[in-house]
Amino acid sequence: MRARTVLVAGAGISGLAAAEALVAAGARVVVSDDDPAALTDLPAGAMAGDGTIPDGTSLIVTSPGRRPDHPLVAEAATRGIELVGEPELAWRFGAQRAEPPAWLVVTGTNGKTTTTGMLAAILGAAGLEAVACGNIGYPVVSAVAAGHRVLAVELSSYQLHWSPSIRPAAGVVLNVAEDHLDWHGGMAAYAEAKAAALVGDVAVAGVDDPLAADLLARSPAPRKVGVTLAEPGEGQLGISGGVLLDRAFGDREELAEVKDVRPGGPPGLTDALAAAALARAHGVAPEAVRAGLAGFEPGAHRMADAGTVAGVRYVDDSKATNPHAADAALAAQGDARVVWILGGLLKGARVDDLVARHAGRLAGAVVIGTDRTEILDALARHAPDVPVAEVAAGHDGPMRSAVHRAAALAGPGDVVLLAPAAASMDQFRDYAARGRAFTDAVREMASRPPAAGEPG
Repeated sequence: MRARTVLVAGAGISGLAAAEALVAAGARVVVSDDDPAALTDLPAGAMAGDGTIPDGTSLIVTSPGRRPDHPLVAEAATRGIELVGEPELAWRFGAQRAEPPAWLVVTGTNGKTTTTGMLAAILGAAGLEAVACGNIGYPVVSAVAAGHRVLAVELSSYQLHWSPSIRPAAGVVLNVAEDHLDWHGGMAAYAEAKAAALVGDVAVAGVDDPLAADLLARSPAPRKVGVTLAEPGEGQLGISGGVLLDRAFGDREELAEVKDVRPGGPPGLTDALAAAALARAHGVAPEAVRAGLAGFEPGAHRMADAGTVAGVRYVDDSKATNPHAADAALAAQGDARVVWILGGLLKGARVDDLVARHAGRLAGAVVIGTDRTEILDALARHAPDVPVAEVAAGHDGPMRSAVHRAAALAGPGDVVLLAPAAASMDQFRDYAARGRAFTDAVREMASRPPAAGEPG
């Protein structure tokens, strides 16, 4: 990189980390961002840009959310300038080391963060110099610069799209369902981006998911491993008699007991099997898998208990940012009647099938966020007898109102479930802020229940 002019287009967490690594490598670094305020605290040696591509630029490192149809992308192509993402830059820096780090890559529509956390916990239990990084919040380029030997890398479809060279030691596609279709332009392109995780030495996929199973079948990897919630076949990890079993890297090796996996339920167990498969592909012993899973603590806003008020249980699954994740959250409520709080930015995903599948369990629905019309129409078509409340767009006020309206529709023994099936950025900074607003509203209601007829 020495003496090259590199434009870092986007001064977010990954962009600033990329700029710092590039400066350290001797590049002339220019950083641009749509928000000028983001350019006030750049790494020493980096220069603030004006939004254009400087003359002499030989490489552009783009923020992961920059769409392929963005004008900057088109201009880079016209001028013959290579454009990559921060994980791709990390891969190239790592490849220059005498002993490049091992990449264990996790992707999928849902479960990425949980699986990556489980994998890091297993690697730590095995005594390896490992770290979780990528879309989980710690840039990969920073992890490489810090000298970590094994990387548990969560990668989104955006990041994989802009990372053409990455060849992981092992990679997993957990599942593939409608998400980010507005960004990718359709389901085929979205699935193709996910498939980039399966081009290394070992490819792993959740074979209970038809689309993920298809990507595994078409993978060029020399070794393919399936994970399933059923009895595992040869070359698979699965479950039998309440035990996670490995028939891919061992002869029915017992890895952990189902009861010790958190979060529980089908999604959590699939994540655990996927994390175990990647760890076993890296040579980790069954004992470390067992210890890592036993010590893993799930992140916030993933099927989290937000409290019980007047016999109604409140569950925060704000991390359910697409219909596939909301489907799992609803199914996890068992036989309980559910008052469902949903809505936000659908990103091109459809909710008709989701509503139709769970209409029979709904005691009510409260619809929030920007893309309310499509959700309200789906509820009218597939759940016409379910009481529905609509809350206008805004910030924390509407979440408080949504919780109170949900409480008015719920009775003792019911569950009020925040599983939005949509992204949060129309009303909240991120899904975590949305989940906190929900939990805060529940706590406030517990301390001062609303008066009769009060909407919040």
